[in-house]
Amino acid sequence: MKVRARGNFADEKIELQMTPMIDIVFQLLVFFIMTFKIAAMEGDFNIKMPLSAPSEGSPEEREMPPFQLRMAANPDGSLRSMRLDQQTLGANIGSPEHAAQAFVGLRQEIVTRVGDASGPGSVRETASVKLDCDYNLKYEYVIAAITAVSG
Repeated sequence: MKVRARGNFADEKIELQMTPMIDIVFQLLVFFIMTFKIAAMEGDFNIKMPLSAPSEGSPEEREMPPFQLRMAANPDGSLRSMRLDQQTLGANIGSPEHAAQAFVGLRQEIVTRVGDASGPGSVRETASVKLDCDYNLKYEYVIAAITAVSG
């Protein structure tokens, strides 16, 4: 056994042995590659089902095409007229009071056509309204229309 003398160790250079470290890293890499198992995704089934027979009978009565709400604007951006499908709900509206009355009429017309029943599977859940507004119509009227048709 070699015994070091006490004294100046500044002259001594410590070397790192890289070869054993590289060997260990490669051994770990080989170990993990060899033990890696690719597992099939859970719930991923390739099933070929037969095509269903076409249903006989009429389509569900509750399905209806979307309502068309046309809102025309005056040059200043106020509401001029409102029409649901082909029924006029207000013409030459102009003032905010008349607009409020037109939105009440819109709500009543929607309730008349769709009904008041709510819940899953009801006509109210499946009905939709398509808004067709003039470009310069103020947003407050669009929001009021959305509020009126949604309840």
